[in-house]
Formats: sequence, C-alpha cells, structure tokens
Amino acid sequence: MAKKLVLAYSGGLDTSVAVHWMREQWGVEVICVALNVGQSDMLEPDVLKSRAAAAGAIDCVIIDARDEMAEEFCNYAIWANAKYEGKYPLVSALSRPVIVRHLVAQARAFGADAVAHGCTGKGNDQVRFEVGTHALAPDLEVLAPVRVWGMTREDSVEYAEKHGIPIAASKTKIYSIDENLWGRAIECGDIEDPWAAPPEEPYTLTKVSATAPVELTISFEQGLPVAVDGQRLSLAALIAELNQRIGPTGFGRLDMVENRRVGIKSREVYECPGALAIINAHSDLEDLCLERDVHHEKARLETRWAELIYDGMWFSPLKEALDAFFIETQRHVTGDVRVRAEAPGVLRVVGRRSATALYDYGLATYDAADTFRHQDSEGFVRIWGLGISTWAHRQGAKNGTARS
Repeated sequence: MAKKLVLAYSGGLDTSVAVHWMREQWGVEVICVALNVGQSDMLEPDVLKSRAAAAGAIDCVIIDARDEMAEEFCNYAIWANAKYEGKYPLVSALSRPVIVRHLVAQARAFGADAVAHGCTGKGNDQVRFEVGTHALAPDLEVLAPVRVWGMTREDSVEYAEKHGIPIAASKTKIYSIDENLWGRAIECGDIEDPWAAPPEEPYTLTKVSATAPVELTISFEQGLPVAVDGQRLSLAALIAELNQRIGPTGFGRLDMVENRRVGIKSREVYECPGALAIINAHSDLEDLCLERDVHHEKARLETRWAELIYDGMWFSPLKEALDAFFIETQRHVTGDVRVRAEAPGVLRVVGRRSATALYDYGLATYDAADTFRHQDSEGFVRIWGLGISTWAHRQGAKNGTARS
C-alpha cells in the first residue's frame, strides 16, 4: 500500500471524505490537487485549502489550467471535429488527461508513490484517470476509495459531519454535473429515465433568453478559431465568448443514450454551445479547403479519434499518430465562417470564405464565366464506367436486362 499519494480534489463531498477515509483506513499522507478547467462552481482557493486541511491533507495545490486545456487539449478536438458516437463533443473526456498530467507531475514533486481519484466503479472517468496515469507513470499505484468504501451519499454526509469536515452538502443530490470550459455534462435524477423529457432546471449555458437571431463570424487560422467578429481572443476566451453569445438561443443541447466504456448504456444530457458551434464551423471550412481524398479519409478517422479519447486513450501511440495526420491536414484550413443561431436551439452556417479555398467559381458556375471544358467529360465518363459497361455486357445482362 502507498505511503503518500496525490488526490484529484474538487473540494466536494466525495473527495473531501476520501482524504480523511484514506488516512484513517490506509494510513497514507494525502496531497490534494485541484485544477480549474473552467468549471463555474470552482471553489475559492482559501475554501479549498481549508477543507483539504480539515479533512487531513498535508497540502493542497491549486492550478489554473484553463488556457492549458484549451490550447493543448481542445485544439486537438477541434482539428478532429471530435464527437463521440457522432454527437458528444467529449466534455469530461477532454479534461481528464489535463488532470492526470498534473497529478503525475505533483506526485513526482512530492515524492508520492500513488495517485487517487473519487470516481465510482461504473463510470468512464475511472478508466480515463487510471489508464492515463499508467501511460505517463507506470510505477505509480492508482487508488479509488469510492470503489472500496461502500458508502452511500447519506453515509458520506454523516461521515463528514462526524469527523468535522466542513461540507455544505445535503443527503440528496438530484443531478450530477461535470463542467469545464468545453461544456457541461448532466446526469441522474429524472434524466435516468430515457422516456422522460430532460428537465429545464439543470441547464445554465443554454437557458433560452435571446429574442433575436445571433449572427457572428468565426475566423480560423490553420484549423483553429482565433477571432469572433474580427476580435482576436485566446482559445479559452473565444470558447467562453461563444457560450455567452450563442447559448441564450438554446443551441448546444444534447440528449442522448450513449455507450459507456464499461458496457453500460447511459442517458446523458449535455450543453456545449461554444464547442458545437466551433466544430460545426470548422467542419464547414474544411469542406471548402480540403482535397477530396484527404477530406474523406479524415472524416473516417475522426470517429476513431473520438472513441480513443472517450475511452481514456489520450496518452497512446495511435492517438499521437492520428494527431500528426490531422495537424498536416490543417495547413490550409484558414478563413472565416459566418454562423446564424436562433431560438429554439438552431445554428446554421450561412457563409464561408478562404484565400486557400479549393472552390473555384469558374469551374463551379453555370453562367457565362464558366471555364470548365465540357467536351472533356465524354471521355472521362466513358473510361470511368468502362468496368461496369464490360460487366453489364458479359455478366450482368440477361434477356436484355441487368440482374438486380
């Protein structure tokens, strides 16, 4: 058993109880590591530190990782147009490797021999934390107290009260919400019934308040958004700007039954207005700028990349290889995309332009500016269909008609 460990710490009920429980049951020293990845409910540093200390932690490290997550994790998701099962833009899945990287770094800094997390045994996050840690530091032990202790939420509240851990938590919690700068993931409560309509209560980013359509232009350079309506912003600030401007139209909500890595089907609700607007705009700009075969192959590989990240394989050789391919495809994906969002929850791309576009007006138009050599097509079509013509003549025709 480990003697010293670092714990992924939120300051909430489970991770605060975990600090005391691991000290009490396993006799380990605990260092708490709390990351700001854009969650709106991030506790103030003094609150985090006081809670960690009250629970028995020997230290509490607080890290602002918002820009890091945007520029070193969300960027790859944008290049990959990443949506798990064609829908989910990997909200929680993108933040976990950020946290893992810092857990390992702090374990090294403190001379710890283990890391720990507060995940249950039926979710995806345990996989992401543990596989990621083993990829970066195979010598470190990974501990999961929530999988061991067998306490209900009511038990945890009573445990915190008994041991003087200052947690403002009730014995009932309707929704489980995970948030970062890329969006919000909502589950539990009425959402667990796939027949029930999602309640309005837990929505914050997409609460409809816009009375008029919102039209804006997102500018990209080498596949990454760099400006909104001409105003250059850091990627983290740009995502926040789109959340604030597009979210009030209701765009960005997802309601899906997804396949968890552990084999469970789970009904999940997400709200990701900025993330989905960026992916939609980026994908549309690629339509304009990518060569046909590259475009088709990239679309095929995007699904695999999203699966890898969902399954906790951020730090894997296949993911690195796919990254290299995607980065190469983005060299000429530079331009502007105009989007129009309006209630209830609709967003459309209404314009796109690029100095590196492969769209050629002279080739595409049917008016007098047409530069396409129509006479070349007769030979092209004949050669293109030669194999089918030969088959139809020798094998496909019977009594004058082709077999169906």
